[in-house]
Amino acid sequence: MASLRALECLVAVADTGSITQAARLLHSSQPAVSHQLATLERETRTLLVRRERRGVILTPAGRAAVEDARRAVTAAAAAVRSARATGEAAGGTLRLACAQSLCVPLVAPIVRRWHQRHPEVLITLRESAKMAELVGLLDFGEADLVLAPAPVPDRMAATAVTVAEEEIVLTAPTGHRLAGQPTVRVADLDGAPLVHFAPDNGLSAWLDRSLAEAGVRPEPVMRTSVTTAAPQLAAAGIGVAVSPISAVSPGFPGAVRSFSPRWFRQLVALRPTKSEPLTDRFIEDVRTRGVHVPEDVRIQLAGDDSRPRTSRR
Repeated sequence: MASLRALECLVAVADTGSITQAARLLHSSQPAVSHQLATLERETRTLLVRRERRGVILTPAGRAAVEDARRAVTAAAAAVRSARATGEAAGGTLRLACAQSLCVPLVAPIVRRWHQRHPEVLITLRESAKMAELVGLLDFGEADLVLAPAPVPDRMAATAVTVAEEEIVLTAPTGHRLAGQPTVRVADLDGAPLVHFAPDNGLSAWLDRSLAEAGVRPEPVMRTSVTTAAPQLAAAGIGVAVSPISAVSPGFPGAVRSFSPRWFRQLVALRPTKSEPLTDRFIEDVRTRGVHVPEDVRIQLAGDDSRPRTSRR
């Protein structure tokens, strides 16, 4: 296969019409350029250049080859620029995957900022409610960075970095008995009609485990696979829901209450063991910004901001 250097020599000779000038353009020597051309001619089994008194001209075969050679040289230079830009976190492609409920409150504001500040970086996004599916994207090289709630699976060939924490809240219709309290206890859920999550949503097993540890047994009346649907179904009067605050959208029509003591979960970024500049910069931006909570939701919870934080798993 022709070397890139030989193709560069052919292009330089075509542009300058002289082996001597081509050598100067390439910061090389005249014998070195002649050697590269001879090697290329041996590989193509035909004459590519002809030396004449007025200089060096391309043969018909040389003219046929030079356009492809020019494209190859241009593509190689672009590849180097792209690799350098990615290595300096100034370009390239960042493939994100995140838990379904985190796409809007956690990822979207940062992606918007990157579009403004780093337009040369192409960002793709895939979402899922299943931790196994998210981890699989990373394991099979289909994602560069996964954002998901802890805990993460054991024996995972990736590095987990804690990036934020978010509150677990109760959502209910405005007229519900629990909506009349400034905060609720986990024990208040015992026997309560619950809008639960479907088994294909990772929150289902997590919530069952958390409530079982607290000795609480609510009555599931409906299940949904979509994390953000649970608070809306609760607000519609079907029951109450327990969900991450990221699932509560702006203009939420129901009541949002903190638990007492307050209940939080950690969010992690999963990346390959070897650090990469683009993923590291995105992780740092996530850690700096955290989870966005809509102002109207924040106002509903503001009366309980002074209570100490605890974590429940």
